[in-house]
Amino acid sequence: MRSFTHFDANSIEEACEILDEYKGKAFLNAGGSDLLSILKGDLLPNYPDAIVNIKTITGLDYIKEENGFLKLGALVRLDDIVRSSLLNDNYRILKEAALTVATPQVRNVATIGGNLCQDTRCWYYRYPESIGGPLNCLRKGGSRCFAVKGDNRYHAIMGGKKCFAVCPSDMAVALTALEGKLIISGPKGERSMAVADFFHPLGNDLSFNEIIREIEIPACNFSSKQTFLKFTLRKPVDFAIVSVASIMRVEEGVCADARIALGAVAPFPVRAERAEKLLLGKPVSEGIAAAAAEESLAGSKPLSGNAYKVQIAKTLVKRAIMGSNN
Repeated sequence: MRSFTHFDANSIEEACEILDEYKGKAFLNAGGSDLLSILKGDLLPNYPDAIVNIKTITGLDYIKEENGFLKLGALVRLDDIVRSSLLNDNYRILKEAALTVATPQVRNVATIGGNLCQDTRCWYYRYPESIGGPLNCLRKGGSRCFAVKGDNRYHAIMGGKKCFAVCPSDMAVALTALEGKLIISGPKGERSMAVADFFHPLGNDLSFNEIIREIEIPACNFSSKQTFLKFTLRKPVDFAIVSVASIMRVEEGVCADARIALGAVAPFPVRAERAEKLLLGKPVSEGIAAAAAEESLAGSKPLSGNAYKVQIAKTLVKRAIMGSNN
């Protein structure tokens, strides 16, 4: 690792001030599970001059219900989410998603804010210098995405624009289905935005001097059935090939409400709104589940090596819908 200046921030305001001072050349350290591997591998186009440790900020590791919302501080560890009894009923999909992330050791240090902000896992972006890298891809200031004509088996089948790396966050998929929003702090104050709008093809919406402070989720109906399904090559430690988060309310066999989000198919979580509309008011059956699965992937445009993702995604959507009727 190269040398850098290290700061222990005592407040969000202090952390934002340091970030602002370094003008994009300082990075945050929350859990550190991703950051340390990036620094050791020297994978970034510009090595940071400073690291700002925000684990020293007290009071950002809460899980609470307040004013009709579930609120999670950005420093809540994934293991805290897995173990929280507050999430057993209305927000169980968060527990299911957190439990699929990596290993117990990683979940014990990884935070929900860090999971949302983690860098892409694209192997062209992360190609190590020790074996011939780095590759100057679009995300590193280059002019093209190497995945388009290269090995793209794990890349986007939807929503790719110039860069086809997928969003690696499992928690983002569950939060999209829950219609969660982020409270973001910066030198100019706070702003909020939907989790579904936070990601774009080249990263996320955070400015260099901003921090996610809180995640807010509207109160969820007690009678809803929540399901998080994740297909990986190596269980349980791997990143998703495809994931699906589903929240459905079924009354007397008929779908009264539906939210479906797809993960690892695009640079951002994809809300399957056409499938949701198809399901509403319909009896839940094999046929309607299969039709909704088809709608979920309408408009997908696989690259040369990842068309198999389409069928996996359809299968997971169908399983999630049928599971909601049990």
